[in-house]
Amino acid sequence: MHRHTPLTLHLFCLIFSITAAHASATPVVAGASEDFHQFLEEHWEWKLEANPLEATYLGDKRYNDRWPDLRPETLQDEQQQLRKFLKRLRTIDSSQLQGEDAVSYQLFERKLRMEIEGFQYGWHFVPFNQRGGIQTANEIADQLSFKTVKDYEDWLTRLETFDTYMDQTIGLMQEGVDQGIVHAKVVMQRIPNQIRRQIVDTPRASLFWQAFRSFPNDFDEATRTRLEKRAEAAIADVIVPAFRKLDTFFTETYFPACFDEVGVRQIPNGQEFYAHRARLYTTTDLTPQEIHDIGLAEVARIRKEMEAIIREVEFEGSFGEFLEFLRTDEQFYYDDPNELFEAVQAVCKKIDPELIKLFGKLPRMPYGVRPIPESIAPDTTAAYYMEPAADGSRAGNYYFNLYKPDQRPIYTIEALSLHEAVPGHHLQIALAMELDNLPAFRRYGGYTAFVEGWGLYSESLGYDLGLYKDPYSRFGRLTYEMWRAIRLVVDTGMHSLGWSRQDAIDLFVKHTAKSRLDIENEVDRYISWPGQALAYKIGELKIQELRRKAEETLGDNFDIRAFHDALLSHGAVTLDVLEQLIDDWIAKQQQD
Repeated sequence: MHRHTPLTLHLFCLIFSITAAHASATPVVAGASEDFHQFLEEHWEWKLEANPLEATYLGDKRYNDRWPDLRPETLQDEQQQLRKFLKRLRTIDSSQLQGEDAVSYQLFERKLRMEIEGFQYGWHFVPFNQRGGIQTANEIADQLSFKTVKDYEDWLTRLETFDTYMDQTIGLMQEGVDQGIVHAKVVMQRIPNQIRRQIVDTPRASLFWQAFRSFPNDFDEATRTRLEKRAEAAIADVIVPAFRKLDTFFTETYFPACFDEVGVRQIPNGQEFYAHRARLYTTTDLTPQEIHDIGLAEVARIRKEMEAIIREVEFEGSFGEFLEFLRTDEQFYYDDPNELFEAVQAVCKKIDPELIKLFGKLPRMPYGVRPIPESIAPDTTAAYYMEPAADGSRAGNYYFNLYKPDQRPIYTIEALSLHEAVPGHHLQIALAMELDNLPAFRRYGGYTAFVEGWGLYSESLGYDLGLYKDPYSRFGRLTYEMWRAIRLVVDTGMHSLGWSRQDAIDLFVKHTAKSRLDIENEVDRYISWPGQALAYKIGELKIQELRRKAEETLGDNFDIRAFHDALLSHGAVTLDVLEQLIDDWIAKQQQD
């Protein structure tokens, strides 16, 4: 899973709502191209100012002293502005654009349409979930560079104005209660402990104090003391009271209003909303039922491959007994989280030098491996990736969950690392950020179907990179592929087809060797993030289809390095655009 530090889950639902179509062959008219580039730049600057947290995560410091403005009138004004942008975009003659400009036009036109269409369903009234939100706002500091006095003062200004941000967030939640747009109790029951971690007796015990534990060497004592005192006052007088207020509201008002059952089908126009989310995340027109059926077919196919490995290791017992063996036998687990972390690092070091076998172009930006913060590790999934800062001040990071290492199977480390680090998310996202010929919204945004489809496809590349040497690790890869196939079934099942949470858990237990802790966290993730989980398998199936097409068409002239470079050379695009771009690439290879 990429880019998902918990705070930004809601934010990235907005960032990644983009799509595309293919370029026209019409000769460029300079005026149309210049107008389009100017338009994109104006929208980008408007968006960063309107979404200061997005700017922060991209490494743009201009708005580091601000929170998002969540007042209803502001959100309505932003929607009006989006409509104006769309109207203005349509005054630009797209037939006069070619190449990447034509692709960008279609991407951006659909981006605006999808954002405008999605707003009517009111999902912004659900501003956080068990995987993050305002209750984990302290984690923003992990993405900031504290090198100057202004860096600290900007963060302090955010702390000192946190009560306004909290009041606006509670206002959204109250509107959600009033309109029946809320989450299910089963996921929101995890929230109180997250809120109460922020309610401390002394400021220095606060998670928001982390930035003040050390200062640059060139800060004098008076400056350090001044910043510390200001931080102590902000935490004591603003942060802690704000969380006390949230705790009371959540406990007395919000949680009782949450749904007893799971699925966004319960909110007003829930089926329409979920169908919109399916289109948004898969970049296709597939219906929830069609996606559900694809998932069932993939589950059956992968199950046969799993059974072949069970025969290979000569396990005597049923499929279910083999899964239980993998979940419980101590040979497949570390007791010590440090040993687990070292094993993850070792896999990454093994992969890195082999990448040149499969790629002609590699990103300049490095990546690191970090443990998921302890404060959220119990409530989140096995791993995620956070992209680099746009200004190069922060490398990409692969976050791995060390909570309960005895439930983090060794045989899945290789597949997980291929997905989250390289050649998965880091390689693809860092390369996209380095495509200087593309507009900012393509370099720093993307489509979940492509991004996560690439991550899942990358897991299959382990064989070429010297991994999957033993059958258990190969079974681990199949477990992860099965996991993504099951997502299609359970996400559509819970949100559209009437499934319960237990139905989803049972399907996972029946077909995967994932631990029960992981399974429950995964199912709860789908409950709280409707539609996002559909992107992975749908995207991967398209990439695999395009590779087969290229191999069959080009025969001996097929070059895997050139194919991968072609896939990644346009950033993350929609699946229909990807198909057209690769068809064009294949045709060009035939001519050369």
